[in-house]
Amino acid sequence: MTLPGLQRLDHVGFTVPDLDEAHAWLVDVLGCEYLYSLGPFRADDDWMAEHLDVDPRTVMRRLRFYRCGGQAVFEVFEYDAEPQRTSPPRNSDVGGHHVALYVDDLDVAVAYLRERGVRVLGEPTVSKGPSEGQRWVYFLAPWGMQFELVSYPGGKAFDHHPARYQGDPL
Repeated sequence: MTLPGLQRLDHVGFTVPDLDEAHAWLVDVLGCEYLYSLGPFRADDDWMAEHLDVDPRTVMRRLRFYRCGGQAVFEVFEYDAEPQRTSPPRNSDVGGHHVALYVDDLDVAVAYLRERGVRVLGEPTVSKGPSEGQRWVYFLAPWGMQFELVSYPGGKAFDHHPARYQGDPL
């Protein structure tokens, strides 16, 4: 069984502490295309708790939509909320996550990020096994969210030999 009607990923939503700072970084550093804004939104009942699982007094100050790389759509929120955690989760934390962006030339993209003062975590890693042919590296947004650059211009081993890796959980 699959989710009936599932076609594709539509968008990725995330919350930032300062939407103007995030806008500048997403547009000026990553090159995302700004699409539109909504907000503010507040509810005088339990709508926020019922629909978003947040404190009912939470206010969604603003949200903006961006297209990145002609495909990915980011829905970026700024909230006023009490209580609100302000530390982004690490990859090892429950709910930890990252957004991976495919680039044609990983080394050129890493140099570009470093020239703009973006914190790149280590040097690119060469993958093995089903992902052989891929290189990747993580980097951080100004608010600490994890992003990844990934590149596999010749494809991955799985692309060339899928039968070898199907059914192998590792």
